[in-house]
Amino acid sequence: MRFALVALVAGTLTFLMHRYAWARLIRDAQLPAPVARVATAVLVALALLMWLVMPLQRALPRSILSPLAWVAFTWMGLVFLVFVALLATDLVRLGLHVGGVDADPTRRRFMLRFLAATTALVAAGAGGFGLFSALGAIRIERVKVPLRRLPASMAGLSIVQITDVHIGPTLGRGFLDRVVDQILALSPDIVVITGDLVDGTVEQLREHVAPLGRLRAPHGVYFVTGNHEYYSGVDAWIEELGRLGVRVLRNERVEIRKGDAVFDLAGIDDHSAHQFPGHGADLARAVRGRDPARELVLLAHQPRQLIEAAGFGVGLQISGHTHGGQIFPWRYLVALQQKFVAGLYRHEEAWLYVSRGTGYWGPPMRVGSPAEITRIELSTA
Repeated sequence: MRFALVALVAGTLTFLMHRYAWARLIRDAQLPAPVARVATAVLVALALLMWLVMPLQRALPRSILSPLAWVAFTWMGLVFLVFVALLATDLVRLGLHVGGVDADPTRRRFMLRFLAATTALVAAGAGGFGLFSALGAIRIERVKVPLRRLPASMAGLSIVQITDVHIGPTLGRGFLDRVVDQILALSPDIVVITGDLVDGTVEQLREHVAPLGRLRAPHGVYFVTGNHEYYSGVDAWIEELGRLGVRVLRNERVEIRKGDAVFDLAGIDDHSAHQFPGHGADLARAVRGRDPARELVLLAHQPRQLIEAAGFGVGLQISGHTHGGQIFPWRYLVALQQKFVAGLYRHEEAWLYVSRGTGYWGPPMRVGSPAEITRIELSTA
């Protein structure tokens, strides 16, 4: 029932977005009949492909899925950018109408065609920039976080975070190899992966996730589940990550020691994990029996989990999930659901860092929200 409801909503939004694009770019522009028919057929085909490719992800071999996904997801990003641009040009159309500029039929047709062409060019330009941003060099974000209970001898300890990599139909081994090289070049004390590593099963993606086996850090490499792991066969992925030397923290904590100094690093399941048997975030379990005088750093995929975490004495929570919106102006819609979207926040006595993500989901584009690998340096407050 839940899947059917999601499919219905997604299908309706897909139809409405494409109907709007067709009305403005094809019908209103009064294109010649043969051109309009071809353009309409292409638009319908892309809409159907975009809607079908996601439910087919687990059914098709990657060799067939990948090229289809590149077309479908690239179009997903472009049609969203077209939609946003059309909203802006409709304000221009309204102004022209109120001013009487479009009263003459010939002038009106010219203006509508000009606006349609401008919209298409702007969307294509933004999409091209987004592709370059998503697939190009990954930014290293450097953040310093003061923690009041951190032993002075542990000041300067570094945690390198990646999150929301989304290895899947359009991102594979080559991309992750590059990410691992960048992580190792930072010589981190701890490496953390805060969920949404994959979009696909272990059988589909084992070889593409294998570069994680090269990760090394003096105090370990850790992982917590994101919502997408639960769509991809979470138990198999937990086993596979363990085989690669990545410690999966499931409502548990470990001690990070440097000589006699120590702090606790905890990790919890994703906020949505309770929908799956044997899973569910349980911070109380993770901190049970902990010395409250120690500093506590928490790995949690979704930023919203901070609200509960602050009551358990967490000094710093490290999260992802939001992608920083990924494609402007989507971040403002994300903010309606998530109070914390990207960057460093303070809530009561706890700090929160929300990464914009290292890969992308869906459209292979990032507009106004560049990908990042984050180096967090701990300091004493």
